[in-house]
Amino acid sequence: MLGLSVDIGIDLGTANTRVYIKGKGIVISEPSVVAVDGETRKVLAVGGEARRMIGRTPGSILAIRPMKDGVIADYEITEAMLRYFINRACGRRVLIRPRVIICIPSRVTGVHKRAVLEAASQSGARQTFLVEEPMAAAIGAGLNIWEPSGHMVVDVGGGTTDIAVISLGGIVVADSCAVGGDKFDESIIRYVRREHNLMIGERTAEDIKIRIGSACPGSPTETAEIRGRDFVTGLPKILNLSSEEACEALSEPVNEIINSVKGVLERTPPELAADIVDRGIVSTGGGALLNGFVKRMSEEIGIPVHVAEDPMNCVIMGASKIFGSPEVLKNSLVAGTKFV
Repeated sequence: MLGLSVDIGIDLGTANTRVYIKGKGIVISEPSVVAVDGETRKVLAVGGEARRMIGRTPGSILAIRPMKDGVIADYEITEAMLRYFINRACGRRVLIRPRVIICIPSRVTGVHKRAVLEAASQSGARQTFLVEEPMAAAIGAGLNIWEPSGHMVVDVGGGTTDIAVISLGGIVVADSCAVGGDKFDESIIRYVRREHNLMIGERTAEDIKIRIGSACPGSPTETAEIRGRDFVTGLPKILNLSSEEACEALSEPVNEIINSVKGVLERTPPELAADIVDRGIVSTGGGALLNGFVKRMSEEIGIPVHVAEDPMNCVIMGASKIFGSPEVLKNSLVAGTKFV
């Protein structure tokens, strides 16, 4: 039997894509990876199955991350990924095509906005709304963004960190820097290669980040056994990496995020800055879970920093709440967004 139209929220992240269906909750949470045939560009796998192929595929198969630094790097593959997730979420047997909210980084260009709108339209959306990620994250974190006082959100995603000061339902000051969980992984890869002549892959670097990664020097020492290929001999090699080394490897991207937060605070109106000092900063996104991250940011800035409840799902849960209120939906849209 054919179903009626559904409302779908999509957190189109560089590292992971989450899909929410009104009335059902989060139905998909999978890596933003697509495996394609290298010659025909035919899609072979999407999501978790495709991610397991990273670093392990033959030359004829490519495991692609179509989103780079929060924007579309490969339009054709992004469209295929969106179509897959939308069809999987609501099924093919729908009477009316779905309305879709897509969360995007703040300060993306008009070109990238149009690319997302077009990709969503080609993927089967009836109407597409674009909502800035820090706005969605603030709503998902339970902040009352409509009151006449300042709230600051730092959303550390896979490809970007979005920082925004919000008041009266609008973004007053915002910035987006191309640093997130992926840059954390890349920094660990570079450090291990530079200091130990060992080549490791993305999945190994991510495992190190989760197990012993830290943003605060002086944390209790831990070690992790890692495996890779010796850069000099070309042979497999095993070594133990300490948490102090992981902290050193992560210091550069962590400092970049903190400097971006300072830059936003410097441009924040004094009255709103006073509100932020009283209330503190709310951090969302997977990067907020890095050991010692919020403590380091709080010490550097001099303002309390709190991790939101369920930080990895704040953006998608914010999108879900926007669907429930036409007024919120209207006022949360990115300027210039059109129905398609």
